[in-house]
Amino acid sequence: MSEQRFIIEMGMGNDQYGQDHTKAAARAIEDAIRHSALPIFEAVGLSHDQMRVQVTVGVQEPEAVDCEALTTKLPRGRVTVRAVKGGLNVPNPETGGLIVIASASVEAFLPRQDGWVRQGEAG
Repeated sequence: MSEQRFIIEMGMGNDQYGQDHTKAAARAIEDAIRHSALPIFEAVGLSHDQMRVQVTVGVQEPEAVDCEALTTKLPRGRVTVRAVKGGLNVPNPETGGLIVIASASVEAFLPRQDGWVRQGEAG
């Protein structure tokens, strides 16, 4: 059975003083999911284990992100996290430090359900 994406959230996070790409990415993920609620599970009787969650975080140094640690930031589903080149490092000319800014997308997928409304068919 194929999957269908039923939610995508975007977020932004930063680490102003520690230059920690994982911390900035974690804050971006938290920002993305902070305002989400998924009542669909109770409404249609699905288990959260059926949901696959795909997270992509963009930072200037993707190799500096601990993707495994970030999987714990998602409370439900089977989670994968990948880091890609993106985000922004803003240098502080007075201290030489960096503000690390990360962006994140959090996508949730479920097995395609018969009878669900397809895009453009509602109403």
